[in-house]
Formats: sequence, C-alpha cells, structure tokens
Amino acid sequence: MPEKCTQIIHWLQDDNQRKAFSRVWSISWPMTMIMLFEFLISLADVYIAGKVGKEIQASYGFVTQLYFVFTVIGNAFTVGTVSVISRLCPSIGSKEYAGAVFSSIMTTVGTGVVLGVAGIILSPVILRFLNIPPELKQFGIPLITIYAGGIIFHYLLINTNGLLRACKGVMSSLKTMAFVCLVNIGLNFLFVFYTPLGFRGIALSTAVSVLLGAIINLVHLKAIFWHNRCFYWRIVRKVFQIGWPSGLLQVIWQLGSTIIFLILSALPANNVEIIAAFTNGYRLESVIFLPAFAFNMANAVVVGNLLGEDNKEDAFRNGIFTAVLGVLLVGVTTLIILVNAAYLVAFLSTNQIVIHYSIKYLLICLPFEPFMAWGVILGGGLNGAGDTRSVMVVVALSIWFVRIPFSYLLGVVLQLGAPGVWWAMNASIVIQAILITVWYFKRRWLENA
Repeated sequence: MPEKCTQIIHWLQDDNQRKAFSRVWSISWPMTMIMLFEFLISLADVYIAGKVGKEIQASYGFVTQLYFVFTVIGNAFTVGTVSVISRLCPSIGSKEYAGAVFSSIMTTVGTGVVLGVAGIILSPVILRFLNIPPELKQFGIPLITIYAGGIIFHYLLINTNGLLRACKGVMSSLKTMAFVCLVNIGLNFLFVFYTPLGFRGIALSTAVSVLLGAIINLVHLKAIFWHNRCFYWRIVRKVFQIGWPSGLLQVIWQLGSTIIFLILSALPANNVEIIAAFTNGYRLESVIFLPAFAFNMANAVVVGNLLGEDNKEDAFRNGIFTAVLGVLLVGVTTLIILVNAAYLVAFLSTNQIVIHYSIKYLLICLPFEPFMAWGVILGGGLNGAGDTRSVMVVVALSIWFVRIPFSYLLGVVLQLGAPGVWWAMNASIVIQAILITVWYFKRRWLENA
C-alpha cells in the first residue's frame, strides 16, 4: 500500500497530468452547477413550505423521501445508460450509438408511464398507513399525488441529462437545468402565493418545469436518436444489468432515510419540530452534496470513457484524482456552511425550536462530509466501470447494519434524542467510505471492465 501511495503522489505531481485535470474539470464544474440548480429548487421549496407553515415544511420533507422511492428506476437506468453510452462515445457517429440513445429514451418513456400510474395510486395509500403525525398526512397526500403525476417527465429529464453528459454534451444539460431552475422557482412563488393552489403549487411547479426541461433535452438529442430508430434489446439489457444494483441502492437509501424520519417521529418531545429541523438541515447539507455528487457523476464518465479507450491504468488513477479534487472542494464548502449555519437556518424557519435543532444537526454532521465525499466520488468511478453491485453492497451494509439500528438505539432506547440519531448517521458514513476505499484499491473491478 505505501508503494502504491507513492506512485499516486508522483502521478499527481507529473506535469502531464494537467490533461487529466482538464478532463475531470471540464465535466465536474458543469455538473456542480447543475447540482447547484437542483439545490436551489429544493431550497426554494423548503423556504416556501416554511413560510406557509411548519406542518407543510415537515410534510414536504417526508413526501420528497417517498417520492424518490418511485424515481429510483429512472435514476438507476440513467446510471447504467451513462456507463454504457460513455464507452460508446469514441464511436459517437455510429448507428450503434444512435440506436443505443433511441433505445434508452424509449425505455425511459415506457417505464415513466408505468411508475407514474403506480405512484398516483399507491403513494396516498402508503402515507395513510405510515406511523407519522396526522397533520403530515393531511398535507402530504395532495403533494405526493401531484409529484407522482410528473414522474414520466422527471424520468425523461434525468435520462436525457445522463445521455448528454456521457458524450460531451454536458454544457447543453447545464443550460437546460438553468432554465428548469428559473421556471421552477418562479412558478413556485406564483402558484403558492398568487393562486388558489396554495401549498399544492410546490409540487405542481416541479412537474411543469421538468416537463419543459425534458422537451429541451429531447430537442438537443433529436439529431442523434433520429439517425437510427432501431430498438436494441441487448443495449437495454446491458443498461439494466449495470443499473439495477444502483436502483436497489437508491431504494435502500431512501427507505433508510424514511425510517430515520419514522425514528424521529417516535421521539417523545418536539417530534414535528425535529422533523422540520432535519428537513432544513438536510437541505443545507445538500450544498455540500453538490460537488460530491457532481464529481461522482463526472467520475463515472471519466472512468467510462477511459475504459472505452481500453486504458485501465489511467481509469484507476483518474478515479483517485477526481476524488481528491472533489474532497478539497467539499472541505471548502463545508467550512462556509459551518461558519454561516445560524444565519442560514434562520432564513429557512422562524420557529425557535426548529432553528435550535437545525443548528445542532449541522454542527454534528457537517464535519464528516469529507468522508462522505471520498466514498461517493470513488463509488462514481466504480459505477462508470459497471461495478454497481459492490457500491450497492457497501451502502446497504452501512445503512442497515449501522445507521438504522444505532439511530434507534441511541435516539430512542438510550433516549439521546435527535443528536443520537445524527451521530449514528456519521458512523455509517465513515464505515461506508472505508469499505469503498478498500474495494477500489483492490482493483478487482478493473478485471471485468
């Protein structure tokens, strides 16, 4: 291991690696901006929900967790799509590439329709049976129904963004998401405060904006998928083979987050305020997730492109290089949020109990963000190589054997309350980063790439 570390240090110091930096940064900064736009959308949602009332804010936080359970297939399919398409990138003008893009889009449409209908039917039923405060069910059911109706458009937007970034179209994706952000935030204020829709406008603004974004991306990709309108089952099967572990991972993650909400609901005092605080703290923490997940997706493209060129050694090294850059950026972002924690929390809520618990959440959880970033970005490199199963196993172990049981033990059984839950979350992040690192440096994932 020391010898490998020395080799990596020499590699990073080599002037020839400026090309590697350029490759990584050209994808990472637009992805960071895209993630920033997505964050601004969610921040506006939380802000507006808080202005309407703490019950709406807590309901929104819970509903978004449930909604993402229904979007996991689209997200997983996109992970597989990026892995497959990024390797076909060297032959971008070929009919196989065009057919792969066409097949991906058609599969996304079909899946989005099925999941959208299922979401509209099942989401309200699930909310009614969950053990959450009654006031959250009252506002949550209309919100989740509208969100579910827009799933097909969200699926298309996610998938077409993946197609664009897989082969040098990330700037087009960036422009689309800038437009989506402006439309979403503008409609949010319009619908909620100036129409009879009220709080329902939070969800409707999302559905309308993702519809418009999907249309724009389809226009960008029209010349490609129209070049060969053949449906390739073998491409779709390969995408699903790579993507399904990522989908299962997201189910595991979202269900784990939902259980955290339920554990917080079981606390003996101030449970509604604590859930609202968790929602606020998580949204502010999302600022730190921006570069982490942007570099995660960039790493998938970088590693996938290099493997498509049959350059395994550079794929391994560039994966580490991307992770180092991402951790540095996350460290800076974390410091900025920590210094301004009190001001940012006060912006999202006027309830003093909510503010108190939001600040406590940030002070406990934010120092562990560099561990999160390292594991997430290396995991992106594994995704680009198609080794999504290993990432899924590591995340599952950290959530179900550490995060969930210790959250309940510390928060409820030992009565440490919300801080006990948040310390358990930190422990799972550290363990996840360690396991991902060990697997990455074993290099077994390169053997089948």
